[in-house]
Amino acid sequence: MTDLLLALWPLFALIVGGYVLSRRGFPNEAFWPGAERLNYFILFPALLFNSLATVPLDNPQLPRMALAVLLGLGIAWLALLLVRRLRGWPAARFGAFSQGILRFNTYLGLAAVGSLFGQPGLTLAALMLALMVPTVNVLSVWSLTAERGVSVRSLLLPIIRNPLILACLAGALVNLSGLGLPGGSGRLLSLLAAASLPLGLLCVGAALKPEQLSGEVPALAWNSLLRLLLMPLLALAVAYGLQLPSMESTVLVLFFALPTAPTAYVLTRQLGGDANLMAGIITLQHLLAAASLVGVLLLLERLL
Repeated sequence: MTDLLLALWPLFALIVGGYVLSRRGFPNEAFWPGAERLNYFILFPALLFNSLATVPLDNPQLPRMALAVLLGLGIAWLALLLVRRLRGWPAARFGAFSQGILRFNTYLGLAAVGSLFGQPGLTLAALMLALMVPTVNVLSVWSLTAERGVSVRSLLLPIIRNPLILACLAGALVNLSGLGLPGGSGRLLSLLAAASLPLGLLCVGAALKPEQLSGEVPALAWNSLLRLLLMPLLALAVAYGLQLPSMESTVLVLFFALPTAPTAYVLTRQLGGDANLMAGIITLQHLLAAASLVGVLLLLERLL
């Protein structure tokens, strides 16, 4: 218990710090969008690239990990489609609900995995992201645009341009080529990577919108409970079924237990979804995740 708290509380302290700084107007209102773009397009890709460029990629569990990710996301997606058919949600609401359940806060996930497992865990998480990020992005765009039709180009173009996916692919290719990171480039990437997660967590806090919690409380509550409790249980069942080892199972369950991605708000607003509902889901999930993540990891300690 103590080890878990020591690993997790600094991460949530950074989120709270970002929220407080943003509400106090420090350094200024224009800083946070710029900081988020810097992190998304440069610092975070540097972390992913560095995590995959030089480490061994011969983990024999990777095929089963990939299958576990696709099974978990696939089961959740089919359940969402069934509930949408029963409830008759329009795409604007369905897009917000589905992102609340399928998407995940990448910054928080990598920071937690790094605190718990160090570089081996980060490498495994980066490989998972190379599969999870494109899958979840396609499902998110489809859920928001299904009523008015969606082309293959509109689904694939955001993936092809996604800097996180490009960084994972580039890192894996450099690794497989055997070139390594010569001439101090590895040190440069390490410095950029070191700034990514703290800045990312501060930006997560700055993006929270507590004023949106006064709206649809039942909808916010059930969506958050499904994401923070049912999704990790689903991942745990999949991990047991595929007999994944302890670290792989923990990383899988952890990513399925994360609160949804703050960037879901931007996508929802751009594609005409219910942005207020999405903002409320993001905020409530992050408020509850401080307790739910500890509970999920304690359960894993007893079971694995």
